[in-house]
Amino acid sequence: MKRWLVCLFIVLAARMAFAAEAPLLAADETVEKRLVAISEELRCLVCQNESLAGSRADLANDLRREIRKMIAEGKTDQEILDFMVARYGDFVLYRPPVKPTTWLLWGGPFLLMGGGLITLIWLLRRRRQLVATSGLSDEQRTLAASLLDKTDQ
Repeated sequence: MKRWLVCLFIVLAARMAFAAEAPLLAADETVEKRLVAISEELRCLVCQNESLAGSRADLANDLRREIRKMIAEGKTDQEILDFMVARYGDFVLYRPPVKPTTWLLWGGPFLLMGGGLITLIWLLRRRRQLVATSGLSDEQRTLAASLLDKTDQ
């Protein structure tokens, strides 16, 4: 068993020794930093729960290439974001703007939580009423209590 652990440790150590940081794709480091900042604000349309910067999908690579091209053309960050929203809609943004088409997106969780609380309160009150009006007579209650006491001993 120890041999396997030693072999595993050696293999992992060798892989870590040869690991290197991924090279930047843009010739200029400021362009690459700007690309990362913009792509962190955008959602990968394939993965949907991952930013464009962290996604490895082919579409994400194409969109990053398009952003690099726009940066090279001298477009501002807002112009690039506006282009992406015009092409893919508000869904591409991680933080979509609050407007009538996104009200449900922003308010939906609060509506669901409020509905859940109202349902919980209603169920608890209904249960309390059912227990209060269970229809047991005093004699039946004392009999039930005595039976429960016998089983506890």
